Amino acid sequence: MTPQERQAWVRRMGARRDWWDSRPEDVVEPGWEVVDAHIHLWEERDFPDPSGAATPLRTSTYMLPELAADLGAGHRVGDVIYVECGSGHRADGPPHLRPVGEAAFALGQAAAMAGQVSGTRIGAAVLHADLADPRLEEILDAYRDVAGGFVSGIRQSGARLEDPAARLLAGAARPGLYADPAFLRGLAMVGERELVFDAFLFHHQLDDLVEMSRQAPGTTIVVDHAATPMGYTGAARPGDPVFDAWGRQIDRIADLPNLVVKLGGLASMVTGYDAHRRLRPPSSEEFLAERGAYFRHAIRRFGTERCLFESNFPVDSASIGYRTLWNAYKTLAAEHRPDGRRALLADNARAVYRIAARTSHQGRGDDDVAA
Repeated sequence: MTPQERQAWVRRMGARRDWWDSRPEDVVEPGWEVVDAHIHLWEERDFPDPSGAATPLRTSTYMLPELAADLGAGHRVGDVIYVECGSGHRADGPPHLRPVGEAAFALGQAAAMAGQVSGTRIGAAVLHADLADPRLEEILDAYRDVAGGFVSGIRQSGARLEDPAARLLAGAARPGLYADPAFLRGLAMVGERELVFDAFLFHHQLDDLVEMSRQAPGTTIVVDHAATPMGYTGAARPGDPVFDAWGRQIDRIADLPNLVVKLGGLASMVTGYDAHRRLRPPSSEEFLAERGAYFRHAIRRFGTERCLFESNFPVDSASIGYRTLWNAYKTLAAEHRPDGRRALLADNARAVYRIAARTSHQGRGDDDVAA
C-alpha cells in the first residue's frame, strides 16, 4: 500500500456510513447482550506513519457521536472497553508519565457517555505503559491515582514487520520487545497489580507468547485480534499457508492457561483483508465465509471460556459495518450452548476486565437454545 493509499484509508475509518448502509441487514437476535472488548476513540490528528514515510497519517474523528451512531445500529451493547490509541496524552511533563493523560481522557469519555448514550457504558480501560521502563511502578501508581480500578489492563504493542513498507497502522515495535528480560519483569508486575496485559503481535511472532506466559504465569495475557494473521489470500481454509501457519501456533499457545484471545481485528486492512476496496461491503454471511475459519478454530482450541469478541472499531470499520460485524459474531456464538454463547458475547469480557454487570441479563432463561 502506497503512502497516499494509507493516508486515504486511515481518513475513512469510522466514516463510511453510506457504504455500510448500501448492504443493510436485519439485526441478529437483538435481545442478546454483547460486550465490545476493544474500541478506540480519537480526535482528528496526525500520527507518524509506521512505514517511515515523511508525511504523517491523519486520522478521521471517531469520538462519542460516531461511536453512539454505531451503538445505535440495533445490537444491545452493555459495555465497551476502551483501548489505548494515544488519545489525551500529556503534552509535557516526564515523558514516561505522558501516557497517563489517556486515563483522564478515557474517564471523561465514560462520564460523557453515561449522559449521552442510553444502555451502554465504557466499563473499563486498557492503557499504555512501557513494561521495560525501570519506572514502571511509578507509571502504574499514576494510573491508579488518576483512574483507580477503571484501568483494568495495560497494552504495549510488540507487533513488528521487518519491512517498513509493509507497515500500515502497526508493525514498528522495537525488535525483541516481548523477549526483553526487563519487559518480562514488568509483565509479572502487571499481574501482581491484578491488571491484565493486552498483547498485540502478528501470527508469525507467537513464539514470544510461550516464554511470556511461562515467565509471568500470574498475569492474564489477552491476545488481541485473534493473534493477527497476516496475509489475506481469500477464504481461510486448511491448505491456505497463512491459515495453516497461524493454526499451528494457535494450537501451541492454547495450552498456556493464562492466555485468552480476543476474536476480532480480522476485518482490518492491517491483515491484508481487502473488503475496503469493494463496491459493496461484505454481508455477515460473506465475512464468515472468508474469515470464520479463524474464529471457529480459536474457539475450538481455547474453548468458549477463554474467548471474547471485539469490534476493533473504528479500525475495522473501513471494511465492515458495526451491525454486520456483530451479526457475524452472534452467528458464531449461536453455534454453542447458551452458557457458552453468553460467555463469548459478554460474560468473558466482563470477567477478564473486572466489569460488574449492572442488572441481571435479559434473554438468559432456559428457553435460550443454541442454533
